[in-house]
Amino acid sequence: MAEKMVAYCGLICTDCPAYIATQANDDKQRQAVAEGWTKRYKHDFKVADINCDGCVSTGRHVGQCSICEVRLCGIDRGFVNCAYCPECSCAKLDKYFKMAPIMKTNLEKIRRKLK
Repeated sequence: MAEKMVAYCGLICTDCPAYIATQANDDKQRQAVAEGWTKRYKHDFKVADINCDGCVSTGRHVGQCSICEVRLCGIDRGFVNCAYCPECSCAKLDKYFKMAPIMKTNLEKIRRKLK
């Protein structure tokens, strides 16, 4: 099994259904993700939108991920992800943590291992 890829914000890219469908090059999986996300996020996702190589890659990204302020900050500052930033957590991250607290938990686990 491949090593987990952790996004700058703390999401686990390798667990994301868009990432999984992309890496498998599986259009049926892409369709299922597009339909599920369209309902969940009330945004019209197309099968062609479901292509992602993970946040920390220079490849393809889904939706707003390519312009995400957290991702762009991490790239600009040269961190593996935000757990490596001495300012973690910041206002940018805190907005995301409210939506998905697991991101904070993931980054905190990484930070504990860095000490």
